Amino acid sequence: MAGPTKLKRDAGVVGLLYASLGSIIGSGWLFGALHASLQAGPFSVISWVIGATAVLFLAFVFAELSTMFPNSGALVHMTHVSHGDFVGKIWSWVLFLAFVSVPPVEVSAVLTYANDYIPGLIHANNGLLTGMGFVAAAFLLAFVVVLNFLAVRWVIAINSATTWWKVVVPVATIVILMAYSFHPANMTAHLSSTPVSGIFTAVATAGIIFSYLGFQQAIALAGETRNPSRYIPIALIGSVVIALLIYVLLQFAFIFALSPVDIAHGWANLHFTGMFSPLAAIAIAVGAFWWAVLLYVDAIVSPLGTAFIYVTGSPRIIMAAGEMGNAPRKVTQLNRFGVPWIGLILTYIVGVLFFFPFPSWQKLVSAVSLITVLSYSIGPIILLHLRKVLPDAKRPFRLRLASLISVIAFIAANWIIYWTGYDVVKWLLGLVAIYAVVYLFWYFMIHRGRAADLGWQQGWWLLPYFAGLWIISLLGPTSKPMDGLGDYGFFTGMWILAGFSLVILVLALRSGQSSEMAQQCSERIKNLGTRGIETVEGP
Repeated sequence: MAGPTKLKRDAGVVGLLYASLGSIIGSGWLFGALHASLQAGPFSVISWVIGATAVLFLAFVFAELSTMFPNSGALVHMTHVSHGDFVGKIWSWVLFLAFVSVPPVEVSAVLTYANDYIPGLIHANNGLLTGMGFVAAAFLLAFVVVLNFLAVRWVIAINSATTWWKVVVPVATIVILMAYSFHPANMTAHLSSTPVSGIFTAVATAGIIFSYLGFQQAIALAGETRNPSRYIPIALIGSVVIALLIYVLLQFAFIFALSPVDIAHGWANLHFTGMFSPLAAIAIAVGAFWWAVLLYVDAIVSPLGTAFIYVTGSPRIIMAAGEMGNAPRKVTQLNRFGVPWIGLILTYIVGVLFFFPFPSWQKLVSAVSLITVLSYSIGPIILLHLRKVLPDAKRPFRLRLASLISVIAFIAANWIIYWTGYDVVKWLLGLVAIYAVVYLFWYFMIHRGRAADLGWQQGWWLLPYFAGLWIISLLGPTSKPMDGLGDYGFFTGMWILAGFSLVILVLALRSGQSSEMAQQCSERIKNLGTRGIETVEGP
């Protein structure tokens, strides 16, 4: 029996806002304040503002793009329209990694907190998953995936319910921590022990940018809303602004609640009992035992809620890749609830694999942050190129000062990649390089494709882009987490990268598809949205 032929448009403005906000408030709020304090001390408040500002520039860019392509998996589609098949295939891989790697982070967060009442899930000395922890992680991820086999309206309803919880609990935590323990002098303590560079590296490695990038969920569900021109911008921008207020206040509350003894040896040596579950540990230390119990409950609800909505988005990226020829056509099949079920299965399999090289929240979060930022760094390039080659295309939301905002967004994205440090950069670019080599081998040796049809004319700029990111990170400062060779200082590297970003932006804009090719690809994508996806009944 045949299943539905289209994704169902059941997501309203509230559902989309909740999808983004629910993804932003995941495990980041449970760990971010601690790790930001370790790197930036009281200046960590500035780190949250910097992270939100960078993400807002990206959100402005995608507010226009996502309404031009209101399909699920929209970023895959718009990349093909702007820069052709080769860039589209590379970015499909990057996007897939960005989405599928987040649920393992959230599951790791659940198990890290749960170890306090179910000992044996993580190693007490380093926070890495034990053998029992690996098994528990696989089962938790399976639970989240199974729930996503439901119709999208139930997915949105579940996420909306958990989002209310996920907003109320952090706000209440702010009030309770300040009420039970208030040491405002901590804001001026040991400031000299904190390097200025820590303000920026915390953005990339403490879970700050990782948290904010949850705004993208509204884009992933763009094809399932009836009024994308109105609803998408509200969801994107509104979710980031609300989260900024919550996170900044939470950072203040965390710093104020610390005992001066905890920071007696400087912020980099901040230490207190139970640091692997920091907020619950502080609640216990200040006497709010009853609230610590609720925080342990929230350490299940918040991360799993975020994992849930990312598992919702990942199969739609896979489905979009199938629509554009970047994956087998079979992955576009929907079950009777209108859910891309094959993509869900792939999401689970690859998600489980992520636990092995990165068996802890701390090890995963920097890498996932970098992958996700890279996946969205192409947005400013796409917007500016489509403004040039498709000037008359329908734009339900048209961004003002698009050129200025796009340039700032692209530079900010590359800065965040630089701030994660060389060890993470080389890991990410290694994955991209492996995929590119495998794809080129398949294309020329098995598929017997022609070089003229590869799309290298539109994608050659990727080589200097990735090589430049690698070299600039390699030659950067030796301090943690940068881990470079020390050929120049932290801020010198930022200025070099800013100039390099402008060069890459010019090269990418000159290499994009022609107006005719972009129009043809755009029409193809519109036809996908109007005729639906051929399906067979699945699970």
